[in-house]
Amino acid sequence: MLIRRLSICKQQYDFMQKKDLYRREAKKYVSVEHDNQRSKRGDLINAHYDGFLAKDGSQFYCSRTDKDGQPQWFVLGVGQVIKGLDDGMMGMCPGEKRKLTIPSTLAFGEKGKGPVPPNATVVFEVEVLSVSKGPRTMEAFGRMDLDKDKSLSKAEVKEYLKLEYEKGGKPRDDPFYEKLIDDIFYKNDGDRDGTISAKEYNIYQHDEL
Repeated sequence: MLIRRLSICKQQYDFMQKKDLYRREAKKYVSVEHDNQRSKRGDLINAHYDGFLAKDGSQFYCSRTDKDGQPQWFVLGVGQVIKGLDDGMMGMCPGEKRKLTIPSTLAFGEKGKGPVPPNATVVFEVEVLSVSKGPRTMEAFGRMDLDKDKSLSKAEVKEYLKLEYEKGGKPRDDPFYEKLIDDIFYKNDGDRDGTISAKEYNIYQHDEL
């Protein structure tokens, strides 16, 4: 059993069978080294991904070389990335890699984007580095809201994230938290007042809510 767990498994999946034909067209090719926490809608994901055009294999995006080369942070399943990535990265664990073939209807559609032409099928090779429970339940909001003023400051969010990473045995340095917090507030502080209100915080909810 132990040997089986430690072995690298290669499996091919179809997306969950749904009425939408295009969902079933997207495939997931999985190489798993560790079977840890599985990602779900609302989780905070840290991942590297490379994008290619399916027709000729030309690369149009690489997170390792784009800008500062840092892995990307996003909340899974809420539209911060294309639909094919939102769907295809469900159920992933840290250290897992997947190759996703995504039809245009779940990618950049009829208009395309930048180097991706209209109606293009794309291939993404993704590697998940970490999966954290996204701070989207009101229970979590209450734990973060230390001064009970019904809004979250950057200091409160930082304290929560530090505890979560330490609890997971992966403490990080301050620059890591500062970058993550800046990204969280950029995407969630809708009125740009420097805090995240209960309403702004609860825009995206876990499936179980």
